[in-house]
Amino acid sequence: MITDPLFYLCAIPAVLLYGIAKGGFGGNIAILSVPLMALVVAPQKAAAILLPILCVMDLVALRTFRGRWSKPNLRIILPASLVGVVLGALTFRVMTEAHIQIMIGVIALIFTLNSWLRRGEPPIKPISKVHGGFWGMVSGFTSFGIHAGGPPINIYLLPQRLEKTILMGTIAVFFAAVNLAKVPAYIYLEQFTAANLLTSLVLLPLAPIGVGMGFWLLQRSDEKLIYQLCYVFLFFTGGKLLYDGVNNLLAT
Repeated sequence: MITDPLFYLCAIPAVLLYGIAKGGFGGNIAILSVPLMALVVAPQKAAAILLPILCVMDLVALRTFRGRWSKPNLRIILPASLVGVVLGALTFRVMTEAHIQIMIGVIALIFTLNSWLRRGEPPIKPISKVHGGFWGMVSGFTSFGIHAGGPPINIYLLPQRLEKTILMGTIAVFFAAVNLAKVPAYIYLEQFTAANLLTSLVLLPLAPIGVGMGFWLLQRSDEKLIYQLCYVFLFFTGGKLLYDGVNNLLAT
């Protein structure tokens, strides 16, 4: 089990942030979790520790949003996401820590800059098999190694302007299926070491706490300031990881 206090200084808020996002508050703040933990451990290790915790969070989120999801969207994005998970599993051994760091950094920076530079509300877009299939696959792929599937799937879902609980319920079902599909591949790739699982077990009580906090905040708080702070934090975290990844890649 990991005993480094610095790890838990990063891991505890990372798990809570993921839970808060799954509880319906803040949405894409979940993308902060792996970059935050990757500051102190390898991204692959961070992802392996988080996965069992995310599966528990998914159960809590499904209970919270049960029956409130978009079936037409799920029929498109779920099969595509499984293709992305398979692609992620097949390329997992090929992508080094530097590749993972660069991927996280690029996703974080692009997502943040897009949020800052976008002007006004995008037009409402209909359900699309082509767009849904593409972004569902990308989401499954980026979710496999770094649990960063939120931004791609939101690129597809958010312009539809679904009712808020329907949107969050759809996302909850989507990631419950994606995370469950990742478990056999993580076992095959030997990511669930004893140390990783024990560390997950220590952090596991934070799962329902985080989801509960997210649901509570969703009902009572203004999201605008939270989003602004998270975007700033995400921008600088992504920049650091991109810098570290490029340096590591050049050093090999």
